[in-house]
Formats: sequence, structure tokens, C-alpha cells
Amino acid sequence: MTRIKNKKKYGQHFLNNEEVAVRIVNLLSEKSNIIEIGSGKGVLTKYLLNEKIDNFIVNEIDNDCIVYLKEHFPNNLKIIHEDVLNLDFSLLFKSKFSIISNLPYYISSQILFKILDNRLIISEFVILIQKEVGERICSNYNNKSYGILSVLMQTYFNLNLEFIVDPISFNPKPKVYSAVVKGIRNEVMDIGVDYNFYKKIIKQSFQNRRKTLRNSLKNLNLPLAFIKNNIFSKRAEQLKISEFIWLAIEIKKINHEILPN
Repeated sequence: MTRIKNKKKYGQHFLNNEEVAVRIVNLLSEKSNIIEIGSGKGVLTKYLLNEKIDNFIVNEIDNDCIVYLKEHFPNNLKIIHEDVLNLDFSLLFKSKFSIISNLPYYISSQILFKILDNRLIISEFVILIQKEVGERICSNYNNKSYGILSVLMQTYFNLNLEFIVDPISFNPKPKVYSAVVKGIRNEVMDIGVDYNFYKKIIKQSFQNRRKTLRNSLKNLNLPLAFIKNNIFSKRAEQLKISEFIWLAIEIKKINHEILPN
């Protein structure tokens, strides 16, 4: 029988609260095409199997966890032994899919950006992440925690911070609280500019949070008449999602090559 010791290099904090596990699984709306990222000892996996999901895949990077899963779960459980950051989401299913996960803290932002890169094929996600990150992506404008991921995630997903999870629900206990966030893909397909361009404008806007957009975007050499618009007197954290979209569209109109690659 394989015994699992947490590995710091993977940022492992195994969820061991069964009640929390059930609540997380119950948040999934979809019952087909589901991938569980970082299944660990399978605390979510066993409840997901009970749901009799059509096309269920487990992703895990840790060799010991892979052995454990094979020992404790049915032989037909599809397990992908791979670093999720190297996983090609487009090859997982033939149609749109959903994600459920207790995300490793140290790569949670990278995975969120990966979800955004695959926004056209993801229906929903239910993730357990660091409370601070959860609050950040769900934060509204005019809030200090409102930032790049807040704007990008909320542009394409309807988000809700479902509940907070105490450190005692994990082994080993993390030093911070966690939060369960659910995201449902909204109907936004085309905002009028390329996603990467939109992301660059947002990143540059937040580069100096205390400065107004007039200063943050100064190196773009925007026309004087354009930057006289009232929006440039605001700081990035004061802009609504619709204002960021407008800003990106208008800058693109002015110069298609205004941002470096």
C-alpha cells in the first residue's frame, strides 16, 4: 500500500475534509467532459466517480499519487501523468469541458492564465485556491485587490466566491485560508480586439497602480487629443470591464503596432 508524503516542490496540501470535498463536487453543473487537475489522494475523485460523469479524466504529476490512485480506484479511471502547464487542453475532449481542482498555490495564477488561453473550449471551472487569489479574481473595480486577473477572468467568466476553507481541512495545513471559486463561461466571444492585445493593455495599465492611465500608458505615445479623454484621469483599478474593452479597441484603432511583441 503506497503511503503519500507531501512534496514541497509540488506545493501539495491534500484536502482531507470530506464535507468540503462533497460541497466542491456538488458545485459542478456539468456531468460530462470533466478534468480534475491534481487529484492527489483522490478526495474529490471518489465523489466525482459517484456522479457517473461521462468522459472523466484525472491529471496528476506526482508518481506516488499516480500509484495511489491506481491502487484505490477502478482500472478504467483515465489518468494523465503530466504537468498541467504542459498539457494541451485542446486534445482532451472532442467538445467543451469543465475543470475541477484543488490547485497548487504556487502555480494557481499560471493555471488561471491557461484557462483564459483556452476560454473558447471551457464551459466552467470549480477550483479551490488561496483565499487571497480567489478574492482578487472576484474583486470589483474601485478595490485594491482588483487587478489584471480580475479584469481578464471577469471579461470571459461569471465568477462567484462560493465559500472559505479553513487550513485545518488540509494535510499539511497551509499557512493561509483557501476559497472555492466557481466560474461559468459567459457569452462573450469577440470583444473587438485580439485577446493578447487586450491582455497587454490591461497589464500595462496596472503596471503602476498608483498612477493614472495617462502616465501608465505614456510610453505608447498616444495622441494628445485622445488622452484628454476623462478615462485617462483614472487609475486602472477604477475602470470597469467595459471601459477596459473600450480602451483596448480605441488604442488598436489608433495604431495596430503600438505595443511591442
